[in-house]
Amino acid sequence: MRETTVPPVVTGSPVGGLADVVFEYARQDPHRVVLGRKAAGVWQDVTSAELAAEVLALAKGLLAQGVRFGDRVALMSRTRYEWTLFDFALWAVGAQPVPVYPSSSAEQVHWILEDSACVGCVVEDEDQAMTVGSVIDRLPGLRRLWQLDTGAVDGLVADGRGVSEGVVHRHRSAVTPDAVATVIYTSGTTGRPKGCVLTHANFMFEADTMVSRWESVFRAGPGEQPSTLLFLPLAHVFGRMVEVAAVRSRVKLGHQPVLAAAELLPDLAAFRPTFVLGVPYVFEKVFAAARRTAEAQGRRGPFDRAVETAVRYAQAREAKAFGTGPGPSAGLRMEHRLFERLVYGKVREAMGGRVRHAMSGGSAMSRRLGLFYDGAGITVFEGYGLTESCAAATANPPGATKYGTVGPPIPGTSVHIAADGEVWLHGGHVFAGYLNDPRATDEVLRGGWLATGDLGRLDEDGYLTITGRKKEILVTSNGKSVQPTALEERVRSHPLVSQCVLVGNDRPYIAALLTLDAEGIAHWLSMRGLAQRPSAELVQDPELTAEVRRAVVAANTLVSQAEAIRAFRVLPGQFSEERGLLTPSLKLKRRAIEEAYASEVAALYQQ
Repeated sequence: MRETTVPPVVTGSPVGGLADVVFEYARQDPHRVVLGRKAAGVWQDVTSAELAAEVLALAKGLLAQGVRFGDRVALMSRTRYEWTLFDFALWAVGAQPVPVYPSSSAEQVHWILEDSACVGCVVEDEDQAMTVGSVIDRLPGLRRLWQLDTGAVDGLVADGRGVSEGVVHRHRSAVTPDAVATVIYTSGTTGRPKGCVLTHANFMFEADTMVSRWESVFRAGPGEQPSTLLFLPLAHVFGRMVEVAAVRSRVKLGHQPVLAAAELLPDLAAFRPTFVLGVPYVFEKVFAAARRTAEAQGRRGPFDRAVETAVRYAQAREAKAFGTGPGPSAGLRMEHRLFERLVYGKVREAMGGRVRHAMSGGSAMSRRLGLFYDGAGITVFEGYGLTESCAAATANPPGATKYGTVGPPIPGTSVHIAADGEVWLHGGHVFAGYLNDPRATDEVLRGGWLATGDLGRLDEDGYLTITGRKKEILVTSNGKSVQPTALEERVRSHPLVSQCVLVGNDRPYIAALLTLDAEGIAHWLSMRGLAQRPSAELVQDPELTAEVRRAVVAANTLVSQAEAIRAFRVLPGQFSEERGLLTPSLKLKRRAIEEAYASEVAALYQQ
């Protein structure tokens, strides 16, 4: 199949702007809880009326301090309650928030603020204020800098007390669906980040389509309020879409700024969301933690059997859904019920106990991991999209999830596979173009179609599988083309491996650089009664090397001998954003990694 289209489920053209629902819902149901706010370690409810009042007060303050219709204001912060306030307050006055990752360098900040001509910038803390301050002399148009941790919101609210509410509402009524809602800069895996211009209509189409088609996700069971804890970065389009969809669908939304398990898991337990949206890394970490706990308790064997049962159970249900099998057998159902009590319930409890659905995006999730979660009672809907498509363009639908794929197009979207295998997208969520860069816009927008740069294929049911990136294909010196992502993901699925990047361009064979998972290594040493050791010493351990080699050998079964990993090197450090080796959304910067480890790469071809 070369092209497929799914009819829209959202009828009628959108009207107004994204801030309108905040005030509409406050009038319709002022006492409904719509947000959770953590204060002094305790989650507190925020009602529709309270949210509208806070957004209005902040909008008045922004007007008082000179923000005008069409102005751009940068938001440089982790995921927190105040970000949502600023988003909707800026939209209420017709301004355009420009997200900036809090870990951005001074030069990255300068480029984004200069290119977008921001008149103001919101930062979270002193470190970010100093980053902006270091380049502020080169930003003559930047008139305001607000710092959240020093009372920026209270200060703006105080300044806005003399502004009439009617002024805000007149600004809001002037916002139309085709107005620019935000400019989100790409991660910049190759070259300088580009500003994606997304309209209010883009977000309304995307959010309303997701809520309508995935209604089972955005509603809860009897006596429960639907809720989600947002731990994705709001500087990323996926997190931003979650924010908008939650507010528009009146799902209770909480914010968690730290993705590390030690911070995230206690808040999941306290907030108890009914669904979560994350990247594969999160689901991998929860699974790995459960496996380590089982092994530490001497229950590794039963846990692994439970995993196998969950996978077979989910495979049988999947086959039934697509008419290729009868579903789980009586014996399999009985075995599944046994492990429900012993294992699956505990996995769900680690995510708060009420989660039954999840959405995953940003990178590929392994089919086996998706099947495990499904068998354990959490359906993970994997999807695919870009900043340029306002998040998801495809996603697995309820009742017809095909693990290992990213699903068919979301309603109102078309997917086309070009002659060279590139994925093209068309729909109401596709962006308006790159800010100040018509040449780059013309390169990706072709007659209304978005050329994604990703390679993929459509199966007989119209489900998309992403096979790699056009720019990431490795070509060995003997002319063999190798797409690295599937191999890398398979190696990375080993509990001792954190990261994997393949090399081999213009070289005789494929090789790999690997880094170690700190938690996995600590557990591995503990189970062997060994003391913790420095990473530089660990990478020389022959037993550890043999364990990692097994992961490489298992990955090589996916490909031909010519495409297989022939040599690898375990590195003592990590590929990190701070070192310029990862994007803020945790994507590998392949060229930078190969340059940083040039001597190690050279050694791989001298063996």
